[in-house]
Amino acid sequence: MLGPTQIQAILQRALALSQAEQTEAVLFVHDTYLTRFANNSIHQNVNEHNTLLSLRAVVGKRVGASVTNDLGEAGLAAAAANALALARLQPENPDFPGLPQPQPIPAVEAFDEATAAFTPEARARAVEAICRRTAENGLLAFGAFQTAIHEISVANSLGLFAYFPTTYADLQIVVMSEDSSGWAQQSAWRVGELDTEALGAEALTKALNSRQPRQLPPGEYPVVLDTYAVSDLLEMLAYHGMGATAVQEGRSWLSGRLGQPLMSPSVSIWDDGSDVRGLPLPFDGEGMPRQRVEIVREGVALGPVYDRLTAAREPGKRTTGHALFPFNPMLLGAGPLPQHLFLAPGEATVDEMIASTERGIYVTRHWYTRMVHPRDAIVTGMTRDGTFFIENGELAYPIKNLRFTQSYVQALAGVEMIGRETRLMGDWAGSTCVPALKLRSFLFTGATEF
Repeated sequence: MLGPTQIQAILQRALALSQAEQTEAVLFVHDTYLTRFANNSIHQNVNEHNTLLSLRAVVGKRVGASVTNDLGEAGLAAAAANALALARLQPENPDFPGLPQPQPIPAVEAFDEATAAFTPEARARAVEAICRRTAENGLLAFGAFQTAIHEISVANSLGLFAYFPTTYADLQIVVMSEDSSGWAQQSAWRVGELDTEALGAEALTKALNSRQPRQLPPGEYPVVLDTYAVSDLLEMLAYHGMGATAVQEGRSWLSGRLGQPLMSPSVSIWDDGSDVRGLPLPFDGEGMPRQRVEIVREGVALGPVYDRLTAAREPGKRTTGHALFPFNPMLLGAGPLPQHLFLAPGEATVDEMIASTERGIYVTRHWYTRMVHPRDAIVTGMTRDGTFFIENGELAYPIKNLRFTQSYVQALAGVEMIGRETRLMGDWAGSTCVPALKLRSFLFTGATEF
């Protein structure tokens, strides 16, 4: 770790080297430790320390940016000069509001010393237990166990400085036989919250129970979605419609529908970067405090998240603190997005959901989902890693994976039961904290041979 004093000194030096009218500096420092395993053996153990500095130079309403991990004097000077040169080449953006003045940031603690000090040997012991139990059952385990320390900071030439240290842990497991697979995942900022043995047992049980899958004809079925599949629902709805850019451009499932009941009254979705039940980060990529934003309340669409640029396009709007950080190339140009999503839990257990279903399908997770029609949130993808036919309130038998083509908004309009337990999962786009769901209907459009 560099710590706030050293980081502030680096950012102030970068700002001082810039000759732009306004300058913003964003620094991401990470120590990432990763243990990968395949075929019941660890095959990779790595750690990486890196620092990434992004500079935005402002000339009037022209903005240029550059990124470097060379924090020496020459590297900082070159990054500042490059950002300024690019700004001068850009067309003016009439909506650009300039850089922000400092605002108070909520006090949030999400740094765990045990996670920061977690050793390769500790990760190896957890992985060894998973692989040993899998091998005893004649199956193969694959996956990755990661822990990390992150330091995120934003400063600008108007006096803003925001700093947040946090820790991260994530375990992902796939267990496979010749004709089946099972999945488990959990994330946390405290590594002690990961029950690694239980996660391994979950993936193993799914793989054991899904051997010799049967073919099921495509069609419309009630479904029980495990938390992993529910996480995909929220991620796709977020990336393709919960941000103000998509709404303003008329391509979001929210566009023209604010205030309307789009989902079941039991569905409430919000984003909260200060909630320690998630993976918190209390400020955004401009150093603005993140607000708790209700996107759907009791089924009614309330609105998207904003950054300062999109808020400037609408009279009376203010940023909700959702400007993206500049270090994820997969999100470049996406505009503001919710990255700390929650779906309100209910009172049911997964067993109760299954018991209440006469004929339906249990889905562990979705795979390779792609948006077909953003305006109606129609998504296509496949089931994976544990799909079962439900008959007379029981998991009757495993089935081969199915392709689906389904409006996620319409699917959430048919929520019949919501799980009482939630699971936190992080990925490239942010994090979700979600329960399992029972849906009245889900459209499966194709069968597979595996």
